[in-house]
Amino acid sequence: MILCIDIGNTNIKYGLFEGDELRISFRVATDLKRTSDQYGTAIIDMFAVKGVSPSAVHGAIISSVVPSLNYTLQHMCASYLGVEPIVVGAGLKTGHNLRVDDAREVGADRIVNDVAAIRKYGAPLIVIDFGTATTFNVINEKGEFIGGAVAPGIRGSLESLVSGTAKLPRVEIETPKSVIGKNTTTNMQAGIVFGFAGLVGYIVKKIRWEMKLPDMRVVATGGFSEIIAREISCIDHVDKLLTLQGLKYLYDINTPEDKK
Repeated sequence: MILCIDIGNTNIKYGLFEGDELRISFRVATDLKRTSDQYGTAIIDMFAVKGVSPSAVHGAIISSVVPSLNYTLQHMCASYLGVEPIVVGAGLKTGHNLRVDDAREVGADRIVNDVAAIRKYGAPLIVIDFGTATTFNVINEKGEFIGGAVAPGIRGSLESLVSGTAKLPRVEIETPKSVIGKNTTTNMQAGIVFGFAGLVGYIVKKIRWEMKLPDMRVVATGGFSEIIAREISCIDHVDKLLTLQGLKYLYDINTPEDKK
């Protein structure tokens, strides 16, 4: 089995694949203070809960937007699973051209999402990831990443609102019944959910106009993709497993047949 690890600013996502089938997936909070032993113990415990033996893992791949954790997770894979992981970065074969000013500035997670989305849905395409940041990737008809946009993340925006005011409480991010809130909680929920729905809808509209593709397909992934997709019609597909599936595909095309 192949372990795919996506290190994000907020969470680390794990996916264990048997062939092309995702057997198990789970996430833990990203914590810069954790050691490789702490991450290793956590993953061994999770495997035990899921009924998976660590010895069943014979390969791993990591994408990361937190470089300071790369060595920690690489060391964890070597010490606890006995595998040296592939790390998504310069020199890795992706089959995905980046037509931007500096390809080194493009986050590994964006590349992984693009690779999976093109493979599953074709091009041209807009890929939106509702993560710590909200990213919009624009892929042209040749399957090339030509740029995009980065907006604040939904949870981060809520935290900023709460921490920057004296009386606003932390609330669950869910869709209220009306955009006209009747109390503080529903006022905040309306502002966050419907506000981000408007942001996404307008950016997608602008991208389609600039690309001269009014029906350009949109794929959304990330924790809040379903909530936003219910509010706007421009999102064609919600795919919560996009990043993990992209990692598995990159592992396959960068690994000799006898080691898969």
